[in-house]
This record gives sequence, C-alpha cells and structure tokens, in this order.
Amino acid sequence: MTMGKILITGAKGQLGKTLLPYLSESNLSEKYSVVSSDRYKLDLSRHDSICSFLSSCKPSVIINCAAYTAVDSAEIEFELAKKINDEAVGHIAGWASKNGCRLIQISTDFVFDGSKQKPYTPGDLAAPIGVYGRTKQAGEKHILELLNGSGVIVRTSWLYSEHCQNFVKKMIRLMSEKSELGVVSDQVGSPTSTHTLAKLLIKLIENQSFCGIFHWCDGASISWYDFAVEIQEASLAQGLLKKRIPLSPLRSADFPTMATRPLYSVLDRSYTLEKFAIIGTDWRMELGEVIKRISEKTED
Repeated sequence: MTMGKILITGAKGQLGKTLLPYLSESNLSEKYSVVSSDRYKLDLSRHDSICSFLSSCKPSVIINCAAYTAVDSAEIEFELAKKINDEAVGHIAGWASKNGCRLIQISTDFVFDGSKQKPYTPGDLAAPIGVYGRTKQAGEKHILELLNGSGVIVRTSWLYSEHCQNFVKKMIRLMSEKSELGVVSDQVGSPTSTHTLAKLLIKLIENQSFCGIFHWCDGASISWYDFAVEIQEASLAQGLLKKRIPLSPLRSADFPTMATRPLYSVLDRSYTLEKFAIIGTDWRMELGEVIKRISEKTED
C-alpha cells in the first residue's frame, strides 16, 4: 500500500513542534509519512519556492501552521504579512485544488472586530481591524473559493505551549523578574493549548469528509489579566515561581500598541464539539498541564 504524505508547514513554530509528536504516536503514522518544513525549506514569501516545494513533496494533506503572526509589526511590514498570510495561502490552495490535496489552514480570532460581545460562531461575519487579521481573512477566502467542499479552516485564539515564545512563558518570565506587573484587562478572549489543538487536527485528518470552518479554544471567556492571575497561581503551584507579586489590571489605552486588538474575540466551539462528538476541554486544567511541561523542559 502506498503511503500518503502529510506536510506540516511552520514546523518549528509552537503548534508545529507540538503536532509532530502527536502525529508520530497516532494511528495516522501507519497511513502517512510526515514531511515538515520551515521558512528555510519553504519560503512562503516566494511563489516559485511554494510551487517547487509542493511539486517535489507531493503531499496528500497539508496542515498550514506557518503564518506571519507579529501583530504589531504587520502594521509596518504589511507587504510581507500579505505575502505569507494571504498570497501564499492562495498559491497553496491552488496547488491543492489541482492535485487532489487536502488543505487544513490555521486561522485566528483576529478576523473579528470584537463588536459582537458574545462568542463568535464559524458563520459570523469576519470584520478584521488590523493588517494581521485582514491578511488572515484573505487567506481564508482563497480556501473557501478554491477548495469549496474540501478545504478546512480552523480558527483558534491565544495559542500557548511549552515551546517558543508566547504569553504564558512571557508572564512567567516577567513575574520572576519584576516586583509588580500590570496586565490588560479589557481584552477578552479564550486561551488555547497547542496540545488540544493538535488533538483536534489529528481528528480532522482522520475524518476526510469534514470541511469548512471550525472554531477551537479551551472554553474560557477571560481577559489577559484574568489569564495572568491563573498563570501565576499555576506557576507557584509547580514551583516555577518562588513568590507572588501584585498584578494590576490595565486598560488597552494605558498600554498602546501599533495594532488595534479586538476587545472581545471569544470563539464559540460548540459546533466543533458537536461535529466531532468530543467533550470540551477545561482551560485551567490545560494551562496547568502546559505549565507542568514548562517546569520539566530543559531547552527551547
């Protein structure tokens, strides 16, 4: 039996690093070989690099974890963000359409403007307010147009893990260095562990008939300040932090950034839970598991 190939783009990012072991440990390893790529193997800013790599690799499934994710820098480097988040996805989707390849695209809560004030469903109208969100929405459009009936878009939010740089690791570092810390309290969303997202992606690969837009998070509706409070508690419990420091809530206006963030971007995951017949994850439990992994990790 000829094995298929799963291509993971952005394999050195936090989701890619989390996903690869799950793939190797799953039953999918009996049906697929896994090819991982990073920006040095696959330059998403160059059309010729994309077409050449895909034609050489010939994947049957692509999970596009690669993206330009520097939200503030995107306001300045908008051309590069557009090439990676928008144009590259169009090229990948075009190749996938012509070659019978399944594409699973990782997207973001930043495609919404935050005006709804209740969890966003996959069917809600996207209305991004910054370059990052606009380029990610443009990438989604390519998939919906070129792979209608087969392409998959997974929107997720506030992604974190024991790998790379993310909010959880940043908070632990700052809490160990500072005597007090202020954290934005008027932006509300839902944290997502890369581990729960990776498990969902495994299910998506297994269920080849599933297509369209799915939302995934770990079920919270909290502010960055609320998240930081829980990070401190879990880190103290794991011994990552030796002492508690005062945390103060800040308004977004008190902490100006280059890009405007949606003040509310909670994703409604109920359709995903129902479609896959899975039980919802608990965000505190998932955070505790990742912080435990951070405490045990010796590198990265």
